[in-house]
Amino acid sequence: MNKTNRHGNHRQAWVGMKLILLTFCMPFQVQAETQAGAASNQPVNSIAIEDDFTQEDTDEVQVSDPFQPFNRAMFTFNDKAYVHVLKPVAVGYRNVVPEKGRISVSNFFSNLLAPVRIVNASLQLKGEDATNEFWRLLINTTLGLGGFFDVAKNDFKIGIKKEDFGQTLGHYGVGNGPYLVIPFLGPSTVRDGFGLVVDGYAFDPMKHILEDETGELVTAKLLDIETGLSLDKDSYEAIKKDAIDPYIFLRDAYIQFRAGAVAK
Repeated sequence: MNKTNRHGNHRQAWVGMKLILLTFCMPFQVQAETQAGAASNQPVNSIAIEDDFTQEDTDEVQVSDPFQPFNRAMFTFNDKAYVHVLKPVAVGYRNVVPEKGRISVSNFFSNLLAPVRIVNASLQLKGEDATNEFWRLLINTTLGLGGFFDVAKNDFKIGIKKEDFGQTLGHYGVGNGPYLVIPFLGPSTVRDGFGLVVDGYAFDPMKHILEDETGELVTAKLLDIETGLSLDKDSYEAIKKDAIDPYIFLRDAYIQFRAGAVAK
């Protein structure tokens, strides 16, 4: 097999791995952000959960869910992956690495994704947000020692403003489409799933920096995922314990969260 074919095979293998790994923790981390942002007005990167939703609130949400049998099966599958694989690793990570160290790792990966936020803010003609994200990238990469420290936020009071291509599509009037729970990817919609692929392949610097280094890229993505879960305060467990139907709760909360993100 020649070098070109080997590289082609690596890229094909990474297509599948990327789709799995980009949001492997989506059912857990984003759901936690959803509840935290909606219930307590905290920044969307907050992981703590404040359970102020009521069943009446979620009943008012209009959601297209024609694939509910499939979605519920995938919800159960993702739940098992979380309980038996992702969370145990995250707990071990939490026990070994101090919180400040894990926050620095989270800051590093967040800084790497600044181009995604800059491009999407620019596409939405949000000049101030794009400029702020540019300054955050510059400050944190230099003064923040490669992004391990969020100097932009702590010293310059420049907060993060998350933007992605799903939000960009929503900004221009593209609807959610049917709700989907994708194996390993978790809660999404047709629009957001497409947006995730665009962000991952077009705008994510790690994909381009490590394009021919599949193993390193997979390791980096897994570290990012486990770092986020290690900083989570067991919000997914709280939802499972308190919600009458966790599937419905998380589905409606996700749609609410994304509607709020598009409207900002």
